[in-house]
Amino acid sequence: MEPSLADPSSRITEALKATRALIFPIDGVLNGGRIIFDSRGEELCTVSVRDAVAIREAVRQGLLVSVFSGRPAEGYRPFLEGLGVRDIRLGGGEFLDAYEAFREGNGLDDEACACIGDDVGEVSVLERVGLPVTPINGADWLRNRVGYISAFEGGRGCVREVVEMILGARGLWPWVEPSAGEG
Repeated sequence: MEPSLADPSSRITEALKATRALIFPIDGVLNGGRIIFDSRGEELCTVSVRDAVAIREAVRQGLLVSVFSGRPAEGYRPFLEGLGVRDIRLGGGEFLDAYEAFREGNGLDDEACACIGDDVGEVSVLERVGLPVTPINGADWLRNRVGYISAFEGGRGCVREVVEMILGARGLWPWVEPSAGEG
């Protein structure tokens, strides 16, 4: 999605309805960019419970989810598997390569994919997908390169917001209040 000032809400709505898959990195999006270590040097994993609930619901509703880290963030694997995420790519490689393998392995075109990215490592994917998103605390220069800037920070509800929007555009987000006049 090219950034545009011409009727951005309808462009975003179209992109949301076309989205069948979501890819994002752990660092900066799922964990907010903070890595915490214990006294033994082991990573302590942090995740927003709201993001976790949304990921589980996304998988339950059939949205394909892929999570990537260029470093060996193995502490996240059992957590993500418990949410139903099947495509977890940790410990190396480029984000673009992970995206291509995920997309091709699932028979998706770029327009069917959404990506949340917060920094330089995700630019090559953000430039290709149908719905490119950055958290509100993403790198400033990304703001002109994405179709949507989340109202939430990475690690603090950004994933939740994007999943709600994707599923909501298709009437699949289960926790929507009925509007006035509806039963």
